[in-house]
Amino acid sequence: MENQTKTSAINHGLYLGAFLSLTTVIAYAVSLDLFTKWWWGIGLLIAIIVFGIVSSMKSKSIQNGFISFKEAFSSYFIAIAIGLIISTIVSAIIFNVVDPDAAITLKQKIMDSQVEMMRNFGAPEDAIAETVDKLEAQENMFSIGSILQSLAFQLIGFSIVGLIVALVVKKTDPDTE
Repeated sequence: MENQTKTSAINHGLYLGAFLSLTTVIAYAVSLDLFTKWWWGIGLLIAIIVFGIVSSMKSKSIQNGFISFKEAFSSYFIAIAIGLIISTIVSAIIFNVVDPDAAITLKQKIMDSQVEMMRNFGAPEDAIAETVDKLEAQENMFSIGSILQSLAFQLIGFSIVGLIVALVVKKTDPDTE
């Protein structure tokens, strides 16, 4: 991967990290309920994927419109990984250092949201009770272990999307074949 391409991917990762951190701080400051809204999560998911796609496309343009699958995926993954790591660190600081009580409040809001959603879908009360018991037994969702596990799952999920993006973005130079 060329130096200029790698620098571009790192910059896109920093922009993504700043965007995700800003949205986290805004949601924390405005209303913790935002963290429980499906549209908030979908919006962030789309934004992350868009940043990854833009990173791959920018790398392709830096290389005069030609990029290998590996370079396209690397550009996508570097941007996503850096952005998610920055966002994870900011969330950990907010919910473990700045305001640990907000983590407890957020956990309760998430449980309430889950119960409401399950009731709306007509789930039996025993299934709802079982879900509540599992959520209550869960350790702090902002503990280091939980955060690292969540980060790993996010990276895996977004990597699968990244493989598809790399397949679409790749374009080999006919002069090198």
